[in-house]
Amino acid sequence: MEKVVFEKSFIEKLDKNFPELSKYFDFNLEVFCEFNTLIFEINKCLILEFDRATITLTNNLLERLLKLALIKDDTGIGPIPIEKWNDVFKEPNEKYGSIPLGNSIEKCKKLKLISDKEKNFLFDIIRELIRNGFSHADPSKILADLPDNSPMFQGSFTNPNADLKEVSINQKIIPTFQALQMENFAKENAKLYFDFVFHLIFRIEKRLKEKLK
Repeated sequence: MEKVVFEKSFIEKLDKNFPELSKYFDFNLEVFCEFNTLIFEINKCLILEFDRATITLTNNLLERLLKLALIKDDTGIGPIPIEKWNDVFKEPNEKYGSIPLGNSIEKCKKLKLISDKEKNFLFDIIRELIRNGFSHADPSKILADLPDNSPMFQGSFTNPNADLKEVSINQKIIPTFQALQMENFAKENAKLYFDFVFHLIFRIEKRLKEKLK
C-alpha cells in the first residue's frame, strides 16, 4: 500500500476527531505523572480510530492505575529522598505489582480509593467484558447475547442467477464473525471506556490527596 494512502487516512481522521478529543491532551496529573505518555498514546489511537488498540491500552492503563493507587497508598505521595527510593518502594511493589485485576479492585475498594459503584462496574463489567475480551482475547462474554443461530444467505459468484441458499450461522463460535463483532464492539465502546478510566484517574488522585494530606 502506498504511503500517500496512509497519509490521507490519517489526516482525514485527525481533522474529523481532533476537535472532540483534543481535551484529553489538556490535563495535569500530580500523583500519577507516570501516565502522561500513556494517556497521550491512547488518545492518539482514539483520534486515528484504532479502537481495539485503544481498548487494549486502556486495559493496561486501568490495571496499572489500580496497582499504583495501592502502592502510593502504602508509600505516601509526598517527596521521598532519592537515596531511600529502593527501600520505600521495594515492599509495596512486591505486594501489589503482580496482583490480578480482581484483587486490586477489591483492595482499592477496601482502602476507599474507589467507590462501591466504581468497584461494581470495574469488577462486573470492565473485568469480565472488556479486559477479558481484549487483553485475554476471550470474546465469549461480549458475544454471549448473540443468538446461537443467525440466518444468512449463500450465493455464487460463478452462477449469480442461482437461487440463494439459506444457512444458519453461530456467530459466537466462528472466528471470522467473532472478529467482526469484536470490531463493532470496540468502535462503540472504546471512547466511552477511555473516558471512564481517564476521569477515574483524577478521582483516585483526589482521594489519595485527601487521605494522605
